[in-house]
Amino acid sequence: MAEHVDVLVVGAGISGIGQGYHLQRRCPDRSYLILEARPTLGGTWDLFRYPGIRSDSDMHTLGFSFHPWTDDRSIAGGATIRGYVEEAARTHGIDRHIRFGHRVTTAAWSTDEARWTIEATGPDGAPLVFTCNFLCMCSGYYDYARGFTPELVDAERFGGTIVHPQFWPENLDYAGKRIVVIGSGATAMTLVPELARQAAHVTMLQRSPTYVVSRPAEDRLANWLRARLPGRAAYRLTRWKNVLTSMVYYRLAKSRPAQFRSRLLAMVRDHLGPDYDIERHFTPRYDPWDQRLCLVPDADLFASLKRGDASVVTGTIDRFTETGIRLDSGEDLPADVIVTATGLRLQWLSDIRFTRDGTPIAFNAALQYKGMMFSDVPNLAYTFGYTNASWTLKAELVATYVCRLLNTMRQRGLRQATPRLRDPAMATEPFVDFTSGYIQRDAHLLPQQGARKPWKLNQNYVLDVVALRFGSVDDDMVFDNPAPGRRDAA
Repeated sequence: MAEHVDVLVVGAGISGIGQGYHLQRRCPDRSYLILEARPTLGGTWDLFRYPGIRSDSDMHTLGFSFHPWTDDRSIAGGATIRGYVEEAARTHGIDRHIRFGHRVTTAAWSTDEARWTIEATGPDGAPLVFTCNFLCMCSGYYDYARGFTPELVDAERFGGTIVHPQFWPENLDYAGKRIVVIGSGATAMTLVPELARQAAHVTMLQRSPTYVVSRPAEDRLANWLRARLPGRAAYRLTRWKNVLTSMVYYRLAKSRPAQFRSRLLAMVRDHLGPDYDIERHFTPRYDPWDQRLCLVPDADLFASLKRGDASVVTGTIDRFTETGIRLDSGEDLPADVIVTATGLRLQWLSDIRFTRDGTPIAFNAALQYKGMMFSDVPNLAYTFGYTNASWTLKAELVATYVCRLLNTMRQRGLRQATPRLRDPAMATEPFVDFTSGYIQRDAHLLPQQGARKPWKLNQNYVLDVVALRFGSVDDDMVFDNPAPGRRDAA
C-alpha cells in the first residue's frame, strides 16, 4: 500500500527544512513528509567533514529567515552550521516529518489521478511507495557519492596518502606532514590555512588563479544591533544589509569589471605585500563573478602565506612520483599527503527517473520557470540557489511560492499547476551564466532558460522577492484538472 501525503519533499538539508517550515506556516491543512537518503539531516553540512569546513556566505543570509542566527561569527564552521540546522528543525517540529534512510528512485506523474507516485528504498533496502499531489525536490545538485577528480597520471606510484575532501578520513593524521592541496576553489582556500596549523608545510597547487577576498569572520554591526534590538529585528536588519551590500558589489563587478578587478587585486597586495607575485598566483584570466569569489575569513589564507606555513604554486601536473608531484616545468613538489580539492560532480534531481503519464521527462529539453519549475511538468518544484548570493535566500522564496501555488489550487478547486510556454519561438540560453567547472562539465544535464520573464532566470534576490512573493501566479502557468465534484472549476 502506498502512503499518501499532500506534499512530498526530497532532501532534509537547508532547502528541505525551509520548505517544511513554510508548509506548516502557510499551508497548515496540508500533510507533508521529507524523505532523506542519508541517516541524518543537514545535507551538504553533514556530508562535508574536512578540516576547516565553513560557510562561504554570511550566516545572516545563509541562515533561515524564521530562525535567527545568533552566533557572534558571521562566517561559521561546518559543525556550527550543522547544529544550527538541527536546532531549527527541532525547534519548529520539522524533524518529526523526516524519514531518514529513504532514497527516492522514481517519480511518475499521472494526470488522471493528479498525483505523483514515488518509489523509494527504505533503510533496510526494502521497496517503498508514496503518493503525493505536489513534489518538492530539495536535494541540491551535488553528487554525494562521487567527487570530481581529473586523470592523475601515475597516481598509483605515490607512496603517501591521496584523499578527496568530500571523503575525508576521520583518522587521517597530518601533523608534521608535507601536504599538497590540488585546486584553487573554495575548498582549497578553506583547507590550506587549517591544515597549515599542524602540517610541516602546505602547498596549494593551482592550474590557474581564483579571485580571493578577505572579510572579518564577525559582523560587528550585526553583533551591535543584536545587543540593542530585539533578536528578530536585529536579524532582519542585518539580513537586508548584507543582501543589499552583496547586490551592489555584484552589480559593480559586472558593470565595471576592470575597476573591480583592480580593487580585488589591490586588496590582495595589501595583505601579501609588494614583493609577492600577485600577477602569477592571484590574477585570474576571467572577470570577477564569472565564477564565484573565494572568501577567506580574517585573511587566514594570507596569514599562512606570510608566515611561510603555506605557499602557492601555479602550474600543471606532469605526473605523480613516489614522493610527490612533478610539474610540467620540471619542478618537484614533495608530499606525504595529497589532497585532490579538484571539485564536485553535478547530480541533477538526485538521478531520479521521472515520467509523465508513462513518458520519460527530459529536463534538459525543458525550460526553467521562475528558477523553480519546468515547462510542461506539473506540480513539481526544485530548489537551485543563487550563484552570487546565499543559497537559502532563493530556497525560501521557492518554498513560499510553492505554498502560493498550493493555496491557489485549493481556492480554485484545481489539482494541477503546469508552466506552459506561450511563445515557442522565444530564444533560449544556458541555464546559468557561470563558468565554474562543475557546471560546465555537466551542462548537458541542465534545462535551458528563456529570454524573458518568467522563463528568464534571475540572479537577483530583490527581483525574485517581487516576482515570487507578490507577482502573479498566472503568468504562463496553467491551472487545470478539477477536483472530483468541481468539474465547473476549470
